[in-house]
Amino acid sequence: MKNREDSGLLYHGSWVIVPFPDLAKGKANNDYGRGFYCTAEIGMAREWACKDGTDGFVNTYQLNKKGLSELNLADGTHTVLNWIAMLLKNRTFHLSSPLAADARDYLIAHFSLDPGPYDLVTGYRADDSYFQYAEAFVQNTLSLRGLGRALNLGRLGLQTALVSEKAFQQLRFVSAEPVKKERYYPKFIDRDISARMAWKNDVRVGRAYRDDLFVLDILREEIRNDDPRVQ
Repeated sequence: MKNREDSGLLYHGSWVIVPFPDLAKGKANNDYGRGFYCTAEIGMAREWACKDGTDGFVNTYQLNKKGLSELNLADGTHTVLNWIAMLLKNRTFHLSSPLAADARDYLIAHFSLDPGPYDLVTGYRADDSYFQYAEAFVQNTLSLRGLGRALNLGRLGLQTALVSEKAFQQLRFVSAEPVKKERYYPKFIDRDISARMAWKNDVRVGRAYRDDLFVLDILREEIRNDDPRVQ
């Protein structure tokens, strides 16, 4: 008998029905590299199905997690710098200064985690709002404390990426639900606007503290992943 704790539902919002996800078809420049990206929050999946202003589908899957290894960036054992380093490694950022380029290279070298040994990666979803925060941090205009606060804005949730063939073998398509843009595209836009307004009115103008760490401090002091200041 299958242990219920080893199984769970995941949702993938898309403009098409995806009954047979394929690892080889995943884009290499996604947040955590090539994979199939889902969420455990069906409301989020509905919004993402309509994020381009079109009708879409929420694809529902059952994942048997038994025997699968997971890199969970939100489990309390990793830092926001691990997340941003993986993002810098896989996604395209606008880096307008030599400092930002140096910061990217340093963070990737010392904070990026290798998803290779894992079947699943769970972490923040890097939509446009999150890119704004990450870029501000790398440009040295946002502290590490401020970055942590910004990532809690907008209730943007977590995503789980299937990154191994083994994970795909244990994923079963359940159903596809049509989603109407008239209902869920405005929800997608409202969530993004909420995050941007909170960023503008709270985090960006928030108070800086003497012990705040900026990316320039991390570079100058050669701070590493085991430094308690980044925990």
